[in-house]
Amino acid sequence: MEDFNLFDYAPIAIMFIVAIGFGLSQLLVGQLIGPRKRTSVKLMPYECGKDPVGTARDRFSIKFYMVAVAFLLFDLEILFIIPFAVAFKGLLSLEKSTGVMYGTIAFVTIMFFLGTVVVGLIYEWKKGAFDWSEQARAEARAEARKMEKRAAARKLETAKAA
Repeated sequence: MEDFNLFDYAPIAIMFIVAIGFGLSQLLVGQLIGPRKRTSVKLMPYECGKDPVGTARDRFSIKFYMVAVAFLLFDLEILFIIPFAVAFKGLLSLEKSTGVMYGTIAFVTIMFFLGTVVVGLIYEWKKGAFDWSEQARAEARAEARKMEKRAAARKLETAKAA
């Protein structure tokens, strides 16, 4: 057994130093040359592309839920495809040596999974989840105005009741 040598770990330490240095340099450059004009709009909280209008109990557009489902579809696809791709060549060689159809069964299973993902994406596409056109933005702005009016009416009712 070889003796322990700390210099064997030097490339890993250098990688961490470079990564930390890069992150810190980006923060520093942003602070030095970045814009400094602070407005109320820029200081407002930002969440999921929707302006924080109204209370936390207000309803969201169905498009936000559809985008979440699309994210889950892509996330699950990556979660299952990468291990499959890594193990597939080994399954094919195991199939050749044993005669059991490991690779074929894995291939059919992953094709079924991909078919399910494609059906989900087509469903979302047909429902308009990926349509963020000017009309969709105008509808979102109109919805935000309605929510503002409702919130103002609630405040007025609360003030009258008090």
